[in-house]
Amino acid sequence: MYAQTSLMAELEDAMRHGSSDKRIATLRRVTNLFLMKSERLNEDQIQVFDEVLCHLMARVEARVLAELGERLAPIHNAPVEAIRALARHDEIAVAGPVLAISERLAPQDLVDIARTKGRQHLLAICKRKMLSEPVTDALIERGDAEVVSRLVDNAGAAFSDSGYTRLVEKARSDEALCEGVGLRADIPLHIFRDLLEHTTDSVRSRLLSLASAEKREEIRAILRDIPNGVPAHDRAAPDFAESEQHVRRLNEAGQLNQLALLEFVHTGRYAESVVALALMCGAPVELIERIFNDARSESLLIPCKAAGLSWMTLRALILLQSGKRGINAQDLGKIKNDYARLSQATAQRVLRFWATEQTLRDPDSGSGDKASA
Repeated sequence: MYAQTSLMAELEDAMRHGSSDKRIATLRRVTNLFLMKSERLNEDQIQVFDEVLCHLMARVEARVLAELGERLAPIHNAPVEAIRALARHDEIAVAGPVLAISERLAPQDLVDIARTKGRQHLLAICKRKMLSEPVTDALIERGDAEVVSRLVDNAGAAFSDSGYTRLVEKARSDEALCEGVGLRADIPLHIFRDLLEHTTDSVRSRLLSLASAEKREEIRAILRDIPNGVPAHDRAAPDFAESEQHVRRLNEAGQLNQLALLEFVHTGRYAESVVALALMCGAPVELIERIFNDARSESLLIPCKAAGLSWMTLRALILLQSGKRGINAQDLGKIKNDYARLSQATAQRVLRFWATEQTLRDPDSGSGDKASA
């Protein structure tokens, strides 16, 4: 009893004319008292603590508020207004713990913060165990690629039909996101069909390989109803002659570039992708097709570097090439590092050697005529 009386006197003094250190010490003592008694407090008593904490919080620095947030975030009956004030703080060190786990934040609190705060606040919200549809709608609307990806990976996030529709739109230019959306158990069937209909063969193949047995059958059933829905590696050999004519016309019109190549890759047009890469690096189509059929994704480094293509383009080609077998993130990271170290001059020399080697091995292959001729 004496301790409480002493604390109240200290609080009164700190509020009126205490120094910064005194206010911090008082804030910590009030917090300690609340944490010790929180399980026995009713809402009226918690509201008293809430008023005191909010008053003290208004005049202390961010590092102290960050400490307070860490301590209050896990408490299921923490003072509501104090939690809301912490969650809305501009410093993510203060707001982050509360946004990620506090049960005292209502969905509308999270929606308001998602609509007004920055990227780090949105990422913190994505960590919550459960997220309602209005919250995910707000996060999808304002979030960048990383926010949306984290959100899709959260099994406790619920999405509205409009939210899923926007995710599918974003996924059309992001294969990793497309896979994440496609593997969610709660995606509505009509939206899942739309996703499969507009994605690439390589993504369809990876979804088949990664999905559960039940989901795999669902994917196959949808693909059977979609024109050209069977992944490229399950189809008959593509018609390179027709594709080559089309890509050569693009090249002659000055329209064959990385964007055009990426469009072929992202729409699953295997033959056009092979021919376009051959034209861009000046190698025979037969050689580039052989590289695509090689189980080693590293082989693609040579023609891509010889053509001066970006890592993003090489990555897209590797994912198309890997098809059903896929490729893990660790191997992709190693290839990315190797690609950065490889010089264009070295790649061009190796490519010329490979072309010569193929000509000597198969004189009738027509390899002597470069695709760029």
